[in-house]
Amino acid sequence: MTPDSAELPGSFYRAVGHGRYESTAATAGPWSPKAQHAGPPSALLGRALERHGAREGFRIARITLEIPRPVPVGDLQVEVRAIRSGGRAELLEGELTSGGRPVLLARAWRIAASPRETPPLRPETAPPSLPGPQPPPVMAGAHLGGYVSAMEWRFPPGGGFDTPGPGTVWARQRIPLVDGEPDTPLTRALTLADSNWAVAFELDHVGRLVINTDVTLALHRDPVGAWLHLTAATAASPDGSGLASGRLDDAAGDCGRILQTLLVADR
Repeated sequence: MTPDSAELPGSFYRAVGHGRYESTAATAGPWSPKAQHAGPPSALLGRALERHGAREGFRIARITLEIPRPVPVGDLQVEVRAIRSGGRAELLEGELTSGGRPVLLARAWRIAASPRETPPLRPETAPPSLPGPQPPPVMAGAHLGGYVSAMEWRFPPGGGFDTPGPGTVWARQRIPLVDGEPDTPLTRALTLADSNWAVAFELDHVGRLVINTDVTLALHRDPVGAWLHLTAATAASPDGSGLASGRLDDAAGDCGRILQTLLVADR
């Protein structure tokens, strides 16, 4: 069973000053209560990149996060800088460290928003309607008391984390990213994005080691609202690797794409 909302921490992180954040138990991922799901720290780093030298009329359109080692549930230090800053595009770089070691790296393109007369090209069909409330999800061999419980999940009939993909799900945060602060469209998308391959479990992640080394989120528009929808699938090849690809929607439709490289190995 998963804890109810009364037992959840009030947020994923608490700011303690000078770019430092205290991680709560809600950040813990499904594989260990001591290691974070990559969603919350991705959003924490994305939040810092979004705020760094923010400019009116600009938005982060693409962010790639590299995960060199597990992110521990503990204090994190956030640092960001601009690599290039031009009249229409900026390349930003960020890093999360724990105990002086880098645990998450990011590069993001912040670009000028497109003109209002840009045609709204939407080749994808609209997502399915949001299902009604559901019991807490299950996931074989997983720690369910952290991130999995801190998100609300609504799968289609017969769907779930233990249902072989491709898969779809509606999801939203049950707590804010940082205590006392409102979330943004980018941070909400990043909090969910790393769950893409879990929604599309098609490789045996219990009998084998299957883990993503990175997350790329590309948004052609900012998602609207708390509820977001993932449509995800996995590709894999012998003597190769896995690739989880997904589409992100809000209630109005397509917002962007997610890509994750998957390491596939014998245990």
